[in-house]
Amino acid sequence: MKISEDAVRHVAALARLSLSDREVAHLAPQLSEIIDYAEQLQEVDLSDVKPTSHSLTQTNVFREDEPRPSLAREVALACAPDSTDEYVRVPAVLEG
Repeated sequence: MKISEDAVRHVAALARLSLSDREVAHLAPQLSEIIDYAEQLQEVDLSDVKPTSHSLTQTNVFREDEPRPSLAREVALACAPDSTDEYVRVPAVLEG
């Protein structure tokens, strides 16, 4: 598929890119080659290939969640630079 220079200018304008005439002339054939390659990939027979989300087999390497005792509230608050009542105080992030 041949990409015209007008098409390159149109896409560049949509992307708010400023391209010189030289850049447009340089990019048009390159983009045409990329589209041609993508069209070739569409012709590959994948009927015997199972759909996957990854090319490699993935397994969960994390441990199982197991409940266990946590820090006492007093100990956790003692480590905080600033606390009030039962909460850690942090600087305000949002106004209002």
